[in-house]
Amino acid sequence: MAGPVYRRVVIKLSGEYLAGSHGAGIDQPTLDRVASDLIAAQKLGTEIAVVIGGGNMIRGVEVSAKGVSRPTGDTMGMLATVMNCLALEAAIERRGTPARALSAFVMPQICELFTRSATHKYLAEGRIVLLGGGTGNPFFTTDTTAVLRAAEIGAHAVLKATNVDGIYSADPKKDPSAKRFDRLTHSEAIGGGYKVMDATAFALARETSLPIIVFSIAEPGSIGAILSGTGRGTIVAG
Repeated sequence: MAGPVYRRVVIKLSGEYLAGSHGAGIDQPTLDRVASDLIAAQKLGTEIAVVIGGGNMIRGVEVSAKGVSRPTGDTMGMLATVMNCLALEAAIERRGTPARALSAFVMPQICELFTRSATHKYLAEGRIVLLGGGTGNPFFTTDTTAVLRAAEIGAHAVLKATNVDGIYSADPKKDPSAKRFDRLTHSEAIGGGYKVMDATAFALARETSLPIIVFSIAEPGSIGAILSGTGRGTIVAG
């Protein structure tokens, strides 16, 4: 059997997805399924790091609209990503696979600080590494965080897990005639204004020559399918 297409990846997972049908908080069956999918994907031979959003807990932009300053609101959102990482770390380890949550913030009583050397070490040990705290700075999304961390740790691709199977010319849930793209360049993704990722993330991926694969995580096993080269998604590269 052929090995995985990518030997080291960063997977970007939205916090909202972890809420399942509840809209907020953490849905345990959804969390458990994601943990199982990550473990199965890792067994293909790929080193996996995960960046999780915090939208199921709190979104900095929404908090800022209610009178909190944007830097404070974004910091609250980044702390929410750490909570999601801790929850996923526990779900993975309950299944017998080692994991390690790292944070962009110094919080030694809770989890270790992110460094490139620590990430390399834990990936080499066979752990799934969960990267919380965003970039540690306000005004940057977790999409940008995923690309930044991928570039820092020498990942070969960023896998953007969404609720649709790729990038479309319009919202396929609203426009049945929307066209799905099999492949785009980074510049085309930026110029098209597609909302699956922010322009800063695409621009950084272009600068660092990192491919981004946009796919649906709704189906069990979808992460492994992408890593095996059999999954359905849109590749943004070149």
